[in-house]
Amino acid sequence: MLKLDFHPAGRHFLQIPGPSPVPDRILRAVSYPTIDHRGPEFGALGLQVLSGIKKIFKTEQPVVIYPASGTGAWEAALTNTLSPGDHVVMYETGHFATLWKKMAEALGLKTEFLGLPGIEGWRRGVQAQMIEERLRQDTTHQIKAVCVVHNETSTGVTSNIAAVRQAIDAAGHPALLMVDTISGLASADYRHDEWGVDVTVSGSQKGLMLPPGISFNAVSQKAIAASKTAKLPKAFWGWEDIIAMNATGYWPYTPSTNLLFGLAEALDMIMGEGLDNTFARHQRLADACRQAVKAWGLEIQCVDTEAYSPVLTGVMMPEGIDADAVRKIIYQNFDMSLGAGLGKMKGKMFRIGHLGEANDLTLMATLTGCEMGLQLAGVKLAGSGVQAAMTALMRNKSPERMVA
Repeated sequence: MLKLDFHPAGRHFLQIPGPSPVPDRILRAVSYPTIDHRGPEFGALGLQVLSGIKKIFKTEQPVVIYPASGTGAWEAALTNTLSPGDHVVMYETGHFATLWKKMAEALGLKTEFLGLPGIEGWRRGVQAQMIEERLRQDTTHQIKAVCVVHNETSTGVTSNIAAVRQAIDAAGHPALLMVDTISGLASADYRHDEWGVDVTVSGSQKGLMLPPGISFNAVSQKAIAASKTAKLPKAFWGWEDIIAMNATGYWPYTPSTNLLFGLAEALDMIMGEGLDNTFARHQRLADACRQAVKAWGLEIQCVDTEAYSPVLTGVMMPEGIDADAVRKIIYQNFDMSLGAGLGKMKGKMFRIGHLGEANDLTLMATLTGCEMGLQLAGVKLAGSGVQAAMTALMRNKSPERMVA
C-alpha cells in the first residue's frame, strides 16, 4: 500500500511567496471551538476584525471580507462596479495581471492590455505614463476602469500606485482605479485612501500570515456609487447586503468563522509590531536576500531597483539551467519549497519568499538551502550569498532587536 505521509525531521521550510508559514499563535486561534455566527460573541468578533483590517489597508472606507480566495475578490471587484461590454484597461506586469485580464474577458468585459513588450514587461513595474497617454486618447471616456497589480507575486516587482493615481488625474479621466495587493498587503506599504484607490483586492495567505480562505475588497465611495448601476451578474459577491449587515458585525451568509479568529490574532500581531516596523523588517530582509543573489553572480528578476519587492525575490537562472530542476533538488535534499517561475518565466527563475513571520534566521536558513542546492545543481556561483546576506543583516541591524 502506498504511504502518503511525508514527515521528515524538523519543520518544512515553506519559502514560496504565499501561502506563507502560519505562526503558532494564529494556528491556535484558528483551532478555537466554532461559535454561532448569529450569536452575540460572533458580532463582537466581526466588529473587531472589520475595524482592525481598515488599519492595514489605511482606509476609513468599508472593507468587505469574503470566505474565498483572492481570485474571488478579483471577481467581486469587477462584478460590483462594471457592466457587460465595459472597456477596462489592465497593465501587464506578470502572471497574475494576466490571469485577472483573463477573468475580466470571461465576465464579458472588453479588455485592453498595456505594458512593455515580451519578457521586459515582466521585469519592471507599471509605467504610469503609458496609462496617462492611453486615457488622454479616450476623450469620450469609454474606459471605465484601470486595473493594476501592486506587488506582482510572479516576478518580485512592486509598482508605484500613487503614480498611477496621478496619471489618471493628470489625464482628467473618471475611470475607476482597481488594485490587486494580494501579496503586498501587510508586507509592503499600501495606502488605499491616500492613493485614491477605488477597489483594493487582497487575500489572507500572504502578509496577513493566515491560511488561504478569506479575501477582501476595500471600496471607495465612488466604487459604491458605481455598484448601484453596474449590471454584471452578482449575488454572493454583492457589496450592498454585506456592507449593510457588517454594520452590526454579521454577514448575510456563513462567514469563515475560525479564519476570522485567526485574522483577529494576525491583526494583533501586526499592530503590536507596528505597521511601519513590519514594512521596515520586510525591506531589510529583502535587501539582504538581494545581496545574496548578487554575490552568487545571478540576476534578479526585477531589473528596476526602484521596484524591488519587499515580499519576494525572483532569481534568474543562467542559460541552460532549468530553474524547476534546481527547485526539485532543493526540495528533495533540504525539505524547502521555493516558488516556481510562472507563465513566461517558467523554468527560467525561482522565487524566494521573505514575507509574513520571517526574521534573520529564517532568511539565513533559506539562503543556505538555496546556496547548497544551486551548487548541487551544478550552477557556478561567483561567491557566497550566505556570507553577503549575513554581512548585510549585521550592517543593518534590526531596531527592535538592538540592546545596550
